[in-house]
Amino acid sequence: MDIIAIEGRTFEQIKQRFEYFTKQIKSLCEDSRNNEKWLDNKTVCELLHISPRTLQSYRDNGTLSYSQIGRKCYYKASDIETLISQSQSKK
Repeated sequence: MDIIAIEGRTFEQIKQRFEYFTKQIKSLCEDSRNNEKWLDNKTVCELLHISPRTLQSYRDNGTLSYSQIGRKCYYKASDIETLISQSQSKK
């Protein structure tokens, strides 16, 4: 393991930059949380009155975009609203 010595002033500058970076990231995360709601598979199936298999087909054929964290899929509420409005306008 290497030991690197730096001046106290340099260390403080690095620390301040890191704190500023952390604040920016937190701000971005809070903005996105306030603007968009994410829904899980069960909620989307209930809203659209579809089966989990139909939802899988929507993902597979690109009808509905999603994000995946681990093995769970999440959908933007705005995308669900768009899908509903498109299906109503086709009728």
